Amino acid sequence: MIIVLKPKATPESAERLLKRISDAGLQPLHMPGSERVVLGALGDERVLAELALDGDPDVESVKPILAPYKLVSRELHAHDTIVRIGGVAIGGSSLVVIAGPCAVETPAQMRASAMAARKGGATILRAGAYKPRTSPYGFSGHGPAGLSILREVGDELGMPVVTEVMDTAEVDLVAEHADALQIGARNMHNFALLRAVGRSGKPVLLKRGLSARIEEWLLAAEYLLASGNDQVVLCERGIRTFETATRNTLDLNAIPYIKQRTHLPVIVDPSHGTGIRELVTPMALAAVACGADGIMVEVHENPAAALSDGAQSLYPAQFETLMKALAPVAQAVGRKL
Repeated sequence: MIIVLKPKATPESAERLLKRISDAGLQPLHMPGSERVVLGALGDERVLAELALDGDPDVESVKPILAPYKLVSRELHAHDTIVRIGGVAIGGSSLVVIAGPCAVETPAQMRASAMAARKGGATILRAGAYKPRTSPYGFSGHGPAGLSILREVGDELGMPVVTEVMDTAEVDLVAEHADALQIGARNMHNFALLRAVGRSGKPVLLKRGLSARIEEWLLAAEYLLASGNDQVVLCERGIRTFETATRNTLDLNAIPYIKQRTHLPVIVDPSHGTGIRELVTPMALAAVACGADGIMVEVHENPAAALSDGAQSLYPAQFETLMKALAPVAQAVGRKL
């Protein structure tokens, strides 16, 4: 429920109502605004009805939250959320670019790829220490050793780092090394992992599942917020359809649709969305044009020698070209790089 208080309502009135909500076993939410104070109550609708909050003298109106995702919905939180990863804000006026290799391979490879990403204009560094692979024989990352390399390179270049966590047992370890935790497409429905990452206190980058509907994706984000973490970035990375010409079908119409329904920032990963290096730049430009808060692309010092996803990774010169092409598109939609 959304409870809008009357203009004359005092802070004491809000606290009294929040206590009533809490005492009833419901989750209270306090959202003071410039003109009105708005409260929220999450839980059993029958208990909410029994509270009869619409009869309280300090309450102007009580409205149900119609969306199944309550905390994620704009119904409860009308203003955009700004997520901060290190010193970088995602969701504001600036367009954020996250870049780096698919995987941490060696210290030299990681450093050279990260330097190329930073030189091109990326502000957040990405790379996988743990890699979920379809084949058990594919390179699956160096684990803890990879985390140490990633952290060292990030600190050396002054870039916050984001990397994937794949198991609840690894959340604390990954959180020690990363500025943000990524939940990959294959784990979007791993509810135990969602809860554990939500409790970690670190910003989260939540990728859309391979065949997830938008509502399922937002409900996965709801798990994170319900666990106490509102620093969540959604990442569209393409979905599996009948089309086989590209690795996935990059669902860009999801971006403006989601923007209408959630306050969380949304970025796009055109590398995984297409799986084809030559398509990354045009789809990145399209993502910015349709309202994405940022992009995440794979950049490798030498994609031909990459141990993972070389075919979709940009060469350093290609990344620089992409960044130059992004500037006028960002300006056209009121963003800045």
